Amino acid sequence: MSNIVTRFPPSPTGHLHIGGARTALFNWLYARCNQGKFILRIEDTDTERSTREMTDSILEAMDWLGLDWDEGPYFQSERLAFYQEQIEALLESGLAYYCGCTPEEVEAMRKEAWEKGEKPKYNGRCRDLGLGPGPGRVVRLKAPLDGQTVFQDLIKGINAVDNRELDDFILRRADNTPTYNLAVVVDDALMGVTCILRGDDHISNTPKQVMLYQALGFALPDFGHVPMILGPDKKRLSKRHGAMSVLEYREQGYLPEALINYLVRLGWSHGDQELFSREELVDKFSLKNLGKSACIFNPEKLDWVNSQHIKSKQPAELAGPLVLRLQNRGLSGLDRGYAEKIVPLLQPRVKTLEQLAEQAVFFVLPDQDLNYDREMLETCFTPEIKGYLQELLAELNGLEDFSRGGLEQLLGEFLKEKGIKFKLLAQPIRIALSGKKASPGLFETMEVLGRERVLNRLGRVLEMLDA
Repeated sequence: MSNIVTRFPPSPTGHLHIGGARTALFNWLYARCNQGKFILRIEDTDTERSTREMTDSILEAMDWLGLDWDEGPYFQSERLAFYQEQIEALLESGLAYYCGCTPEEVEAMRKEAWEKGEKPKYNGRCRDLGLGPGPGRVVRLKAPLDGQTVFQDLIKGINAVDNRELDDFILRRADNTPTYNLAVVVDDALMGVTCILRGDDHISNTPKQVMLYQALGFALPDFGHVPMILGPDKKRLSKRHGAMSVLEYREQGYLPEALINYLVRLGWSHGDQELFSREELVDKFSLKNLGKSACIFNPEKLDWVNSQHIKSKQPAELAGPLVLRLQNRGLSGLDRGYAEKIVPLLQPRVKTLEQLAEQAVFFVLPDQDLNYDREMLETCFTPEIKGYLQELLAELNGLEDFSRGGLEQLLGEFLKEKGIKFKLLAQPIRIALSGKKASPGLFETMEVLGRERVLNRLGRVLEMLDA
């Protein structure tokens, strides 16, 4: 195992969404392709908004995506002693101090600076007062007053911030809880994280975190800030663009490997290749191919990727999911072997597992429950066609070889004998068998439905027309 250690630190204030899943994926892939370690940490210090339900949802989503972790999940709420220890060390070394300024006073300082055309920030009033602990007091970092804070971004290159642009930011709030920047630095350092890949909306936090690493005497990890995912309107991806939680994509019938495939291509490339297996991604992934530009989320492209992964599956792999989704529609008792026969007829026609189940319904509905549009029946089934179908029904009843080949041969001979074209009977038969004008190939459908269903459904339609 290499010394590469990455992490994913979701906050359980909501479900795992596309942006977070992509961040987790990049960190997971970088660890896996280097035989390193991937850590999962739940950042639940926001006690008012964090819930166990959201934690469970995140873990379920990670598990479904196959993003397994080597350590964790750690919970920040269980690690408060580590944060307090490091804050006390900074206070003892003189690199942090107590501040008694109220939030209203700090806001007034920022407003005054803004009006002077200066950077709106805390002015350091308590920096050298030597205050001790007390009600309402926070702990601030004694940040450098001049020079620059510089770090090498793995994706964006050198990043340098003038220290005069930053203020003495808070490490511990008045309620004795650590701030995000303090907790994340302590955790990453103590857990041995060597590489931090995250969205570039975090890049403004990085100079502060670099200062903290230096003040605490910890070695700096590598930082890489991945461009954001945008909607088609070039604005930050949100639900108005159709973005959903990872588990909602599961419910809508997307395969985990397809979602992984699509997400990795939002910001990473390997030549012109579009489709990847999980094993290929681990083999080919590298940070040098991460892009610097924002990515546009395209639901149609995701559908295409998902359809390609569905096509690549063996029928046996999709039979189980099909059975479950049909059960969710109230169609229980479906034989798995029968499901395996249905799958190949629909694989080329669907984009999601939900569509697969939807299009498979007519195969498994009890014959008497198949609905027909009366007007469609009367339009398609003329007296002439009814006569032909009654004769064909009798011949089908006596057909020994009820396979695609046998059915094709029988109908071919029947059409030749009657001197009529295939299209005259194809649509009426299709409607009788499926209740719809569109279905998979007629002979393949008849073979899978089997003799009993075919005869029952044709006979039922003819009886309905006579009623």
